[in-house]
Amino acid sequence: MDTQDTRRSAEHFLALIKASHRGKFKVYIGMSAGVGKTYRMLQEAHQLLDAGVDVQIGYIETHGRPETEALTEGLPFIPRRKLFYKGKELEEMDMQAIINLHPDIVVVDELAHTNIKGSANPKRWQDVMQILDAGISVISAVNIQHIEGVNEQVQEITGIEVHERVPDSVLATADEVVNIDLTADELIERLKAGKIYKPDKVPTALSNFFRQENILQLRELALKEVALRVEKKVENEVTEKPALLHDKLLAVIDSSEKRARRLIRKTARLATHLNSSFIVLYVQSDRETADRIPLANQRYLINNLNLATELGGQIRQVHSNRPVETIVEICREQKINIVCVGRPEFSLFSLLKNVVGMRRLIGRLSRMNIDLYILS
Repeated sequence: MDTQDTRRSAEHFLALIKASHRGKFKVYIGMSAGVGKTYRMLQEAHQLLDAGVDVQIGYIETHGRPETEALTEGLPFIPRRKLFYKGKELEEMDMQAIINLHPDIVVVDELAHTNIKGSANPKRWQDVMQILDAGISVISAVNIQHIEGVNEQVQEITGIEVHERVPDSVLATADEVVNIDLTADELIERLKAGKIYKPDKVPTALSNFFRQENILQLRELALKEVALRVEKKVENEVTEKPALLHDKLLAVIDSSEKRARRLIRKTARLATHLNSSFIVLYVQSDRETADRIPLANQRYLINNLNLATELGGQIRQVHSNRPVETIVEICREQKINIVCVGRPEFSLFSLLKNVVGMRRLIGRLSRMNIDLYILS
């Protein structure tokens, strides 16, 4: 993007800000570290500053890259908050100072960052939500591997489970989502030239995360994610169209860890594609009452229900020994038209039990004209 394009981008974002009391939210998405997200944010900050806008740097991470560090010159920084953690002095973004100073726009890097214990919020994206609610606009950035809904796809591509993640519902609130794109060859050249990591780390990076096949797949994920966000924004903002009857989804989970988590993520992604809402239902039988459920399963359940909320879903917990009837009742009550369940377990006993229950469920749902999706 040249200087003229950057100026137009900055002017467009400024126009959005003036249209609302809540802060406007702009997110740059990239396929990996080193594509230039931080560099682009700093470029935009300079353009806004030149236009007389009160823009401040809330948090930026240059990773020692000379080109990026050079762009910090002349920009106003809000001092970071110093904390002691495990005997070390560490620095964090000072959310309260940002809210108190109340600039028009604040630049906040590394949206998926986990805050130091003792901070007001566990995650930086939660800080950003509070800053937006205070009427301050935010420009931020995140890599595709840190987006919750594609976490398992990223793990399949790279073999790495990323633990710092941003819920899809956060991206859904963004007023602008911009892709920072490079070809795989360009990114690898930047890596080899020492523009991403120090020279001693380059060989390891090339043989692991930065393999060309990984980059190509991550690039595709990033492009699809931004296209999806733009498509949803157009659907939601174009008012001159006939009223549409949106689908409503129900995900039925158990107290397992990974199977339930995968079902929630896939249902949330499907809901995004369909521009619809979703509910996550847990039917608690007598075998899993509070005094009987294993502690591990109780923990999995709490975490997965929290995940459902973060991804923008509603949650329902119903105590019942008649799961099919409960699902049907919720469908009728909530006007559900798509039910999502996980793939049945394949031990002989569980398979026989699931087949009987599944046949009853399919029969009841088909009579109500409700589709059943079995998600792997």
